[in-house]
Amino acid sequence: MTDLFLQLWGGLFYLVNKALFALSEGRNKQSKKQLKTYGWIIYILGVPAWVIILSFKHNWIAASIEAGGLPAMLLGLYNVYTDHSRPQRFLNGLAAVSTYTFIILGCTYSLYDFGGITSLSQILEIGVMVGFLLGSYLLAQNKNQGWLFFMLMNTSMGTLMLLQNKPILAFQQGVSLCFVIYGYLIATKGKQPTLTGKN
Repeated sequence: MTDLFLQLWGGLFYLVNKALFALSEGRNKQSKKQLKTYGWIIYILGVPAWVIILSFKHNWIAASIEAGGLPAMLLGLYNVYTDHSRPQRFLNGLAAVSTYTFIILGCTYSLYDFGGITSLSQILEIGVMVGFLLGSYLLAQNKNQGWLFFMLMNTSMGTLMLLQNKPILAFQQGVSLCFVIYGYLIATKGKQPTLTGKN
């Protein structure tokens, strides 16, 4: 029951985050700001569930990057809220230091726990790590390349969750990937698409 609750909590919050981010692309300035602000807040609130789930499965790399990504998320929230008008050196520095520190800690402990790179789950976690941290950091800087790293993250995490018998989270990652692709296409085209009702 606890596992199901955590899957629903983490999966739903991250899915809503990706949906809000994707739907914010191509909107007017005020609407985009509002959607992205809510998106960053929901992203942050979903972190505890993911950290718990991943830690229980000894996915140390993925768990550490979820925790380590918090400063980048706070930076994204700050940048959206202030319209990037007030550069925040402290948060920028904290996000960068936290990103690299947690990459090192997560990888080191995973290597210690497993005795090296010995499993497919670790390789998938590395994909999650690169995608999550760089994607969050680049989107916090309002750079469209962040969407590409989120695609890597969703694909890696979805595969990992499928292998570890977490069907709700695997499904959520698949749906999130669709929103990420949508967001990237709109962000790079720079125009609002015509909705046809087709998926």
